[in-house]
Amino acid sequence: MSRLQVVSGKGGTGKTTVAAALALALAREGGRTLLVEVEGRQGLAQLFGAEALPYEERKIAVAPGGGGEVYALAIDAERALLDYLQMFYKLGSAGRALKKLGAIDFATTIAPGLRDVLLTGKACEAVRRKDKTGRYVYDHVIMDAPPTGRITRFLNVNDEVAGLARFGPIHNQAQAVMKVLKSPETAVHLVTLLEEMPVQETADGIEELRRAGLPVGRVVVNMVRPHHLDEDTLRTAAGDHRAEVAKSLSRAGLGGARRGGLAERLVDPLLTQAAEHASRVELERAQRAVLAGLDLPTYELPLLGAGMDLAGLYALAKDLRKQSVAE
Repeated sequence: MSRLQVVSGKGGTGKTTVAAALALALAREGGRTLLVEVEGRQGLAQLFGAEALPYEERKIAVAPGGGGEVYALAIDAERALLDYLQMFYKLGSAGRALKKLGAIDFATTIAPGLRDVLLTGKACEAVRRKDKTGRYVYDHVIMDAPPTGRITRFLNVNDEVAGLARFGPIHNQAQAVMKVLKSPETAVHLVTLLEEMPVQETADGIEELRRAGLPVGRVVVNMVRPHHLDEDTLRTAAGDHRAEVAKSLSRAGLGGARRGGLAERLVDPLLTQAAEHASRVELERAQRAVLAGLDLPTYELPLLGAGMDLAGLYALAKDLRKQSVAE
């Protein structure tokens, strides 16, 4: 079966960017990857510089080195419900009439659980789909999923539905979806930053996923900033070394080290920045220790100072490839 990779993370961690980079990284050697959006934000279209994604699978990128293709789909709950009604009840034009009457929108709005069933069901259908030769249409399906705070309920809603509907097409569909979601071919990756709140939410999310029997994949630490100072310099930044720093600046040709000289005036802002950097490094070390305790493989992606564009997306995909993302 094609591998379903679900990407979640606390808001602001860049989970959509990571999902897109992962899709590019996996689309190699002529393979095909489907990137699925379920929140209706059109974040994927913005990343790839494309028009708003329709409710159909559209090729949006070609992966470097091998010609793999990335397709994208924005799942719309109303359209998915129409597909469902046609698939199981053969409603055809009657289903379209329900849409005109507003019944479809009413159903998906008052029953958020139904919306999640439809969204996960459509993604899992893409995972299971085969062509006329019996080969899976997509080698990988990547889902840009809801944030960590609701990812377990989002993925596990079909289990609840299967329990409520004891038999019939709804029960069978829910069971088929959960078979995909809880299979070894599925992995739920969580995106975080090296900050206390995202790391704690990641740890809580992993615990919830494990309790629900959902397969946890890897942790992706996004927007990792470089460490500009070595250990000795970090220790210097933590102490009172004004005179030493002033002399070093003076030797570098940045003015006199005496009080009021240019080198001496540069000391305070430099030491302030160095102290802030040292404090950040220490905080990041503490968060890395927490992540190490989760006992999961980890990817790290750098902070791209120029902001995110298509070139940056390909750069992140290359980083993931170097970290053996396909293993």
